Amino acid sequence: MTADETKPEPSTPSAPSTSEAKPEAEPTVEEERPRFGTPGPPLDRRNPFLIGFIGAIGVLLAYAAFMGIRNATSILVLIFVAMFLAIGLNPAVSRIHRWGVPRGGAVAIVALLGLVVLAGALVALVPPLVTQTGELINNIPGYIDSLRTNATINDLVERYDLLNKAQSAISASTVGNTLGGIAGAAGLIFGTIFNVLTVLVLTIYFMAAFERIKKGTFRMVPATRRERVTLLTDEILTKVGAYMVGAVMIAVLAGVSTWILVLILGLAYPFALAVVVAVLDLIPQIGATLGAVVVSLVGLAHSLTAGLVCAGFFLLYQQLENYVIYPRVMRRSVEVSDVAAVVAALVGAALFGVIGALAAIPMVAAIQLIGREVVLPAAERR
Repeated sequence: MTADETKPEPSTPSAPSTSEAKPEAEPTVEEERPRFGTPGPPLDRRNPFLIGFIGAIGVLLAYAAFMGIRNATSILVLIFVAMFLAIGLNPAVSRIHRWGVPRGGAVAIVALLGLVVLAGALVALVPPLVTQTGELINNIPGYIDSLRTNATINDLVERYDLLNKAQSAISASTVGNTLGGIAGAAGLIFGTIFNVLTVLVLTIYFMAAFERIKKGTFRMVPATRRERVTLLTDEILTKVGAYMVGAVMIAVLAGVSTWILVLILGLAYPFALAVVVAVLDLIPQIGATLGAVVVSLVGLAHSLTAGLVCAGFFLLYQQLENYVIYPRVMRRSVEVSDVAAVVAALVGAALFGVIGALAAIPMVAAIQLIGREVVLPAAERR
């Protein structure tokens, strides 16, 4: 070891601290006193006035939200219908997309096919439906007169004065007052056209942005649970689409069967009766019965034999639909028990009409899937 290595380094004087370099000046009396007076004690959060004021603000905000939702109910229903249709048509779009067609082109093809089918249905059904429905309404008193040949029915008609009530209900003045005159009828027509166009545009938009909406929604889910939520959601959407397609096919089958039956029996208004049965058949469980009652009454007015044939046909057809066709659709696509389907359809129809009845069963299927895959396993682990 050399002398240079053992020589200690000279120490440098440390800089004086801030407190030593510059002592703090003591505050004066004028600086301690607030400029605008001494503040009072903080407001007591348990003060009754403060609690009541905050509660009133919460009630007002809740009421404002309720009023906003109520005022926008019609638009929200249109959005819901468009989303329901988009979910039902998305499997077709995905299948065409897998054939090598861009998603935008697949959406355009499905939308064009849907518009063609809708236009063809309108051209084929609306003119005879309007004509025959008008004739049916005008001939209701005649049907009641023909029904009065039966002693029991005649007694009911005379007891409750059904003939006069029917004639007054379908009179021109009553219809005019109901529609509010020409302006009311025009408003109803334009409102219906606007609703249909809105649903069509929203459906096309939802189909085009379906994958982006799904990905954007899944990104809000924590990464640790994203895969599971994605799989469950895809399964729910598949069930909804399968149910909608199955319900429409069952309704079309019921309408075609009714149309063939009415043509064979030679009854009037085949198109009108077939459309009525098809639309009512969209209501699960109870819709087919309502349509059967309408057609059977028309057949009974034509002749007793026709009425009995209609009643027997719909009795057999409902057994076939309820125990063969409908259960297969529910088990293969939605996997909902019969009891759950009946309860869901009744509650949905009571709350939201036909739309509620249509959406009730897929929602029950989604709840059952979440309960089976999420709730029950979590309960077993506790």
